[in-house]
Amino acid sequence: MLFTKMHGLGNSYVIFNQLETEMDYQDYNQLAQIVSDVNFGIGSDGIIIIGSSDIADFQMRIFNVDGSEARNCGNGLRCVAKILFDQKYATTSPFTIETLGAVVSLEVDVDHEKYVQYVTVDMGEPKLLKNRIPMQGDPFSVAINEPHSFGGDVYYMTCVSIGNPHAIMFVDDVNEVPLDKIGPVIEHSDLFPERINVGIVHVKNSQEIDYRVWERGSGITMACGTGACAAVVAATLNDMLDRHLPITVHLPGGDLTVSWDEHGHIWKRGKATYICHGELGRDTYINGSVIDEGNDFRQKGRI
Repeated sequence: MLFTKMHGLGNSYVIFNQLETEMDYQDYNQLAQIVSDVNFGIGSDGIIIIGSSDIADFQMRIFNVDGSEARNCGNGLRCVAKILFDQKYATTSPFTIETLGAVVSLEVDVDHEKYVQYVTVDMGEPKLLKNRIPMQGDPFSVAINEPHSFGGDVYYMTCVSIGNPHAIMFVDDVNEVPLDKIGPVIEHSDLFPERINVGIVHVKNSQEIDYRVWERGSGITMACGTGACAAVVAATLNDMLDRHLPITVHLPGGDLTVSWDEHGHIWKRGKATYICHGELGRDTYINGSVIDEGNDFRQKGRI
């Protein structure tokens, strides 16, 4: 099975393109666990399957390290957009990609050789109602700086869905928070029936924020596109940012530019980078070892 490994600000994915040839292995949940493992596979934050769509120009499916399927992925969208345009599957900009969460429109900026340098993604309108996160409580209320207790400690969270659900918390220093401990506890809380991504944010000034994330199904990652968008929305709702200004989001893997326009849509602009192309050995996915979920630290976190 041929693959391309790419990253968006250090958030890496192994991508399989099925537009021309279907893979002979269709258990994507297990394949993601095998391929993502750094010892027995290739090593990544998950896999992406590119295919055809009945409602958009193309389709992408995203599977996390633990095999769960994600509804959307901002960094993955930029990677897929670059593949599609660089390899001439997409020949005009903008074009659309179907995800599990929504159909997304993308625009590309190219260099003099017509290769993609930047991708701008219309991430759509943020969802705030608890029944859209989803989250326990009054389904038609919102969680803005709402206190919740986990392990005896109280955390104030603003919850937003950008295709993927995010619980955003504001701190003085994102590097001082034990995200590896609080992340899995909040992710698997009964408060969130479909689990949740956990983001911590420090607002530096009116146009810059620092952001780190614990992604459901993957753990701590270098970047999260939907999370960066959710962080900007959450900070704006808490009167920490000016909605009319583009915001630079500093992530461990690099920077993204996020804007919330007058029509309510979130726009995200950033790069995507090739790492390598290769062929996955048959023995890897036929006889490959899958990490037992019961022994995975992501499933057993405690504050």
